Amino acid sequence: MLKKHALLLFLFLILMVRVSAQGKATVSGTIKDRATGETLIGVNISIQGLSGIGVISNEYGFYSLTLPSGRYNLYFSYVGYKTDTVAVNLSASQMVNVSLVSGSKQLQEIVVSAVRKNENIRSAQSGIERIDPKEVSNIPVLFGEKDIVKTFQLLPGVQSASEGSSGFYVRGGSSDQNLILLDEAPVYNASHLLGFFSTFNSDAVKDAVLYKGTQPAQYGGRLASVLDIKMNDGNDKHYSVGGGIGLVSSKLNIEGPIIKNRASFLITARRTYADLFLKLSNKSSLRNSKLYFYDLNAKLNFKISDKDRLYFSGYLGRDVLGVNNTFGIDWGNYTATLRWNHIMNDKFFSNTSLLTSKYDYRVRITNSTQDITLLSSIKDYNLKQEFSYFASPSLTIKTGFNSIYHTIVPGKLEASSSSSVKDNSLQDRYSLENALFLTGDWKISSRLNLNGGLRATGFSILGSGDFYTLDANRNILDTTSYKSGQMVKTYFNLEPRFTASYTFTPSTSIKASVTRNVQNLHLLSNSTSTNPTDKWVASDNIIKPEISDQVSFGVFKNFAENQYEVSVETYYKRMQNQIDYIDGADLQSSNNAIETELLFGRGRAYGVEFLAKKKYGRFTGWVGYTLSRTEKQINGINSDKWYPATQDRTHDVSVVLMFNASARWSFSATWVYFTGNAVSFPSGKYYINNQVVFYYTERNGYRMPAYHRLDLGATWKLRDTKTYSSELAFSLYNAYGRENAYSINFQQSDTDPEKTVAVQTTLFRFVPSISWNFKFK
Repeated sequence: MLKKHALLLFLFLILMVRVSAQGKATVSGTIKDRATGETLIGVNISIQGLSGIGVISNEYGFYSLTLPSGRYNLYFSYVGYKTDTVAVNLSASQMVNVSLVSGSKQLQEIVVSAVRKNENIRSAQSGIERIDPKEVSNIPVLFGEKDIVKTFQLLPGVQSASEGSSGFYVRGGSSDQNLILLDEAPVYNASHLLGFFSTFNSDAVKDAVLYKGTQPAQYGGRLASVLDIKMNDGNDKHYSVGGGIGLVSSKLNIEGPIIKNRASFLITARRTYADLFLKLSNKSSLRNSKLYFYDLNAKLNFKISDKDRLYFSGYLGRDVLGVNNTFGIDWGNYTATLRWNHIMNDKFFSNTSLLTSKYDYRVRITNSTQDITLLSSIKDYNLKQEFSYFASPSLTIKTGFNSIYHTIVPGKLEASSSSSVKDNSLQDRYSLENALFLTGDWKISSRLNLNGGLRATGFSILGSGDFYTLDANRNILDTTSYKSGQMVKTYFNLEPRFTASYTFTPSTSIKASVTRNVQNLHLLSNSTSTNPTDKWVASDNIIKPEISDQVSFGVFKNFAENQYEVSVETYYKRMQNQIDYIDGADLQSSNNAIETELLFGRGRAYGVEFLAKKKYGRFTGWVGYTLSRTEKQINGINSDKWYPATQDRTHDVSVVLMFNASARWSFSATWVYFTGNAVSFPSGKYYINNQVVFYYTERNGYRMPAYHRLDLGATWKLRDTKTYSSELAFSLYNAYGRENAYSINFQQSDTDPEKTVAVQTTLFRFVPSISWNFKFK
């Protein structure tokens, strides 16, 4: 079956090449920002007098356009930049590099913007959102910190995991079912301070795209979505220094040329300083406590030749939480990317990447008799190769492979000689994840666009280690030991992806998609919020790959020359091999056989998403609404009946408004409402040895209270010249002081032990913030 599908897709793409290979000459090149030298992603290149013919620059700023020989005027247009016109005489293939001039002062655009004014109509891709990091500052968020991830949470189909959290759910998927990439390297925990900040410093981000529907075949490994974030390259024209000082954090970014027009660097740093205020306390326990995070982004890029460019980028972030030198926990990520872009000829583009990433946490408990440290980590080594072939203005083909070596250290206990416990380690797990992909984007006509792709994956579990056979009651029947590097089991899967759009008019289109995704890494967690000690596990002989099949359909309509967008998308997702836990599961147990704590079954998610957006002008914003359900059916839970998943929310509403009152003042407001998460509350209680024990019946049979909140923001531009700019940013989180429930616990009443009371914990009410941002240009 694998060979049959691969052969059919290959023949289909070859046919497309033969049908569309009518060009006589090719114009190609790289598009940059004239002031900074940054390559520009998604620039629209169109031809005067030839409606419907054109291309957009790829994720590295490269474009290729094949046309019959002749004279043409090429239009280069990009949101926030002045349109440039270049006359070419295509008697032979040639390279034309273009530098666009920013026109952002004359154009006020919405935070979420398309690369073309009607890209939402013309593109075959559905369920895709792009955020301009330069405009994220318009959105008020917790503590006033600009946050790309929390801006995505305001879009239909995307939901925050909990109050203030940077974790998110997409179309019914759990938080671990989102693939988060920073310069192509996976980030396994994209949060700081237990989720109240994301790991991404907006000053370092160049482009952010979220695929919540059918993602291109070069992406894989997660069921729900892909968040692809790319860092700035660094200014290769001149030096600049910028930063900001806020109530809880400060940041600094420096960039400039190493060799003008040929090499540049970028460094950004950020740190919170709540721990510095603890030093002022008159209590020694607080003075000796720690509470902060820091992160560092760095990037170098070198133009080796007109056809070769080399990039090196890295990220390092860490959180530190300590209480009076008796308890401490620290966790963090690092990523590193070495990337080589090579223009093979005017139609072929190559990208080769070597990547590594790691997430780890460390918990330490210290007292007069104990000194115990618990360690855990997941680490990847990754090789990725992509080839892009720009066959014609109507056809682009991309193919390549990806190979990742995973090492998971699920838990290692280290104890001092005086401790009552002894050193202990869970078995490390090793696996190799390989993928081949092939995808084609074909504009069959001015009305019909198709995108077809196939991803073939092989996930191999490797030794050393012990692997188990369980009986029907999850008891261990047998144990098989494997040596280092020995193959335990390999899972092969095909992941076809297909999308199509049909344009009725320049302002109206419909889109449909079918996609399969496979996931072999799974996060085990008992918490709805982001927990640094959640445990990653890989598929093995018992834990099978999760599989999802999703179909979607949408109608898209623009008004008033693309100033307004309205869309309605519906989806249905069927999921296999979903994971849940036995009653009373202990996921932090020292037992090596974590599989004895797990149950497996199926899931389904379905819903409809509405979005109305105003993109241009002094007043911009959007209204989004999602109506959805997410359910599981797992034998051994809820009498084997369907039950709501933790992330199931019936209603989710977001309203985002932005107003540019003048050249110096801008205002914004957001309002969100969503149904409370599904939770398991006790249905009764009984006594054992005079101790209350709560009795639970249905899994996720109750609801947290509905959540809603209003945030307000304002920006006052103090100065803006050619060499220096500064501004003050004000925000008020939860402006009407809603006491939203973060958690609800049940306990005996203090006044009447026979009664049980529900105790609600609320985190944030009326959180004001102010920050000063500056830049020396």
